[in-house]
Amino acid sequence: MIELPNVPAAALARQVVRELRKLGHVAYLAGGCVRDLILQRTPKDYDVATSALAEQVEAAFRKTVAVGKSFGVITVLGDTSGVMVEVATFRHDGPYTDGRHPDSVRFTNAEEDAARRDFTINALFLDPETGEVVDYVNGVRDLEARVVRAVGDPAVRFSEDKLRLLRAVRFACALNFDIDDATLEAIKRMAQEVSVCSKERIRDELNKMLLNPGRGRAFGLLFETSLLEAVLPEVA
Repeated sequence: MIELPNVPAAALARQVVRELRKLGHVAYLAGGCVRDLILQRTPKDYDVATSALAEQVEAAFRKTVAVGKSFGVITVLGDTSGVMVEVATFRHDGPYTDGRHPDSVRFTNAEEDAARRDFTINALFLDPETGEVVDYVNGVRDLEARVVRAVGDPAVRFSEDKLRLLRAVRFACALNFDIDDATLEAIKRMAQEVSVCSKERIRDELNKMLLNPGRGRAFGLLFETSLLEAVLPEVA
């Protein structure tokens, strides 16, 4: 059973889940915080995924910010300054014609929401009341095996959002995981496509790698996959 730490952000996340469930909605903790809790790491933030629509989330809480309402994303603010939880409606993404963002979304259920996420280790849900992990994509297995694996077909996941090519390397090095063979081969084939991402987003991913103890391995993987040539040709 997974237990939440006794910190304000975790308490707010639990409260958000409870309130949404009281209103008859499905709600779980989702994504990176679940991964980190399973790995006994301290989450940087907490996200909630729910069947509630953005308007219903706004109506349920006193202080909210509509950060991405068209995509079903609302931030709920806590009473403590700086404490917040991002709440997103379960969704299925439409085509990504720009290689970064879906052209449209369709609101759906938890299983379909897991299937549209980037890597299996980031596609897990957690019931904060029972500590039960809800896993539609064998993400727990990959956490145990210490593997970064794309959800479904890696070429499809990377074609949707080209920044995921860099994120795969960042997660592998930050967690000291291996990259699944099929996922790694897709990165090598598609490395040059990362150039469609903005320089700012690429910079942010590289900064996160450089500020991590696994930075040396990160540069090795960037070179091996040809991503280094794509984003820093002068270094390559």
